[in-house]
Amino acid sequence: MAFHLRSISLPSRPQDNEAEVEQELLSIEASISSSTTISTMCDGLRRLGDIYNGVEDIIGLPSNQARKMLDGEMERSLELLDLCSSMQEIFVEMKAIIQELQVALRKGDDAATQAKIMSYTRLAKKAKKQFKKTTKKATSGGCRMVMLLTKAREISVSLLESTIHLLAKQIEMPKQSLVSKAFHKKKAVVREEELQELECSIGDLESGAGHLFRKLVQNRVSLLNILSS
Repeated sequence: MAFHLRSISLPSRPQDNEAEVEQELLSIEASISSSTTISTMCDGLRRLGDIYNGVEDIIGLPSNQARKMLDGEMERSLELLDLCSSMQEIFVEMKAIIQELQVALRKGDDAATQAKIMSYTRLAKKAKKQFKKTTKKATSGGCRMVMLLTKAREISVSLLESTIHLLAKQIEMPKQSLVSKAFHKKKAVVREEELQELECSIGDLESGAGHLFRKLVQNRVSLLNILSS
């Protein structure tokens, strides 16, 4: 599954830059609302990373009031940084479980197959709990740039949460998942090719989350430099 890294070409004037970022954020939000697929989530993660990559270029030197608001938003962004790191680890674990599940299926080991399905389900539930700890409150008021950072954070959290719910359904839901139970024998019936595709998709999500995480770190360093100047 191939994804094209989309870069944002920002104009020279700050007002135009902010409008470009806002338009891209709205586009990402509309995209993930209209099409809840793993491909859409991967693309969204990379596009959000690109937004953070260019944000520091349009902030400039903020006023004293804007500095306080920007500082508050940066504190909240730490949660996103931690969440993004946790999701990377979750994706790595999920991919490993899917690989082990395929091995168990090829061997015809029903006990191991069921155990891996349970492991995947528990991991998905663990991931969902991460979002209950996330602050939902947005930065109130403030300059447009701070509001855009807040919007980017909210969309990032929403996208990651939607991704986890989507991945959980791949195994949990009997009729629509890749794994369903044959009631007369109570054995898992799995389409291995689709599991292989799921493994690749989770790998793409891992890469996308890594891209976003690196850009968040770079963005945070740049903003700290601006605030300390």
